[in-house]
Amino acid sequence: MAVTALHLQDAEPDDSAWIEAARSGDPAACAWLAERYSPTVYRFALRMMRDEQDASDICQETLVKVLRNLHRYDARWRFQTWVLSVARNTCIDEFRRRRHRSYDEAPDVADPRPGPLELSAELERSVTLHAALGRIPPLYREVLVLYHFEHLKYREIADMLDLPIGTVMNRIFRARQKLRDAYDAVEAEGGDGGRR
Repeated sequence: MAVTALHLQDAEPDDSAWIEAARSGDPAACAWLAERYSPTVYRFALRMMRDEQDASDICQETLVKVLRNLHRYDARWRFQTWVLSVARNTCIDEFRRRRHRSYDEAPDVADPRPGPLELSAELERSVTLHAALGRIPPLYREVLVLYHFEHLKYREIADMLDLPIGTVMNRIFRARQKLRDAYDAVEAEGGDGGRR
């Protein structure tokens, strides 16, 4: 009833036609969906995995899963939220595979090539933020990425993570605190987490 109304899709009307065409096997529609959602999935995966190659692999794997499982998509939900939930599960699967291979997540390695933009204060803040984001547990990192970078609403995040909305709000609040502490620590180490 009222709860169902919160789940109603507010996506652009064009997407639904492409989704239906892709469900029917239209290769052009499949290609359009992959092209449209590839940047969103890649950004999410990069922030979760913290490695460009891993993000690219996760993006490709996610889009294949999305296209193979379009029959599972419920049109009452925003398509982007569903796609990001598939991306999230793919990231979780990768973390689990790595854990089973019994080695820890590889540390981030800063690009050694200096660029002109590295001198700007904005880039330094971005690098520091990225390093700080990588230091907080994935549980908190994912809600920050979904809320601040992918601009999902609390309700969408709650539905995606199968959590009460209050838990999501609390987790975001705690994640911001952890990120603030991590940011301060990275800044104290020289802004890049000590990886120079």
